[in-house]
Amino acid sequence: MPSLKEIRNRITSVGSTMQITSAMKMVSAAKLKRAQDAITQMRPYAEKLQEILGNLTASLDISENALAAARPVEKVLIIAITSNRGLCGGFNNNIIKRVNLAITEEYSNANVSLPCLGKKAKDAFKRSDMYFDIAGTGIAEDIFADLSFGNVSVVAEFAMKSFLEKKFDKVVVIYNSFVNAASQEVVEEQLLPIVPSQQADDKQAGDYIFEPSKEEIVEELIPKTLKIQLFKALLDSNASEHGARMTAMHKATDNAKELQRSLKLSYNKARQAAITNEILEIVGGAEALNG
Repeated sequence: MPSLKEIRNRITSVGSTMQITSAMKMVSAAKLKRAQDAITQMRPYAEKLQEILGNLTASLDISENALAAARPVEKVLIIAITSNRGLCGGFNNNIIKRVNLAITEEYSNANVSLPCLGKKAKDAFKRSDMYFDIAGTGIAEDIFADLSFGNVSVVAEFAMKSFLEKKFDKVVVIYNSFVNAASQEVVEEQLLPIVPSQQADDKQAGDYIFEPSKEEIVEELIPKTLKIQLFKALLDSNASEHGARMTAMHKATDNAKELQRSLKLSYNKARQAAITNEILEIVGGAEALNG
């Protein structure tokens, strides 16, 4: 059985850990509020833009929209989005598992390249032959240090340019979609080629009046929409990270409280046993002297 000093040291250590996890929970809660507001405001706009893009793509010929050209999938670019830091439950591991699943099942016969947005994904895949080093592409090494539309646009432009140059036949983004503070959903989203809307028929296509011209809209709207979709994915991941970390730290704080309660109970039992033994020794000594 541990000594009283050892138990006291453990109680102090657990108390210090509990203070850290409680502080991290509050910091994540504050960051989550800002990140949640950002994705909540962005999501309706991005979804409507995606719907328009799908309908527009269905009304165009392949010659008019090279970014919708479907080719045999031989080379795939998988953009894995994780966080830079841990202590957020299964947030990062879920992405890494999903990427490995996609590589082994969906794209087992394709040549896969993995540019990683987030330090945890980079650490997981940097020793792999599939790892794609973003150095020299113009993409920020730490995109979450300044999560802006401008920085994300560079990633989307690189993906579009590589697709048009036929360096890749398909571009996929894998990220955590924000549901609520306690729940995130791993999403695999095809960025390129653009998927036409399944509901787009001739009537829907005829509802669009192109102004100033179809060519100018294709040139401006499609790249902008793809950039918005990637920006939404990163905002989703950012909000999901703070939500996952807040939940993980809340559970860690609760576990620390329970462990501290258990240690205090053990400490009191050990102290009571020690006091009882001392009393028995004193009584035994007194009886020995009287005898």
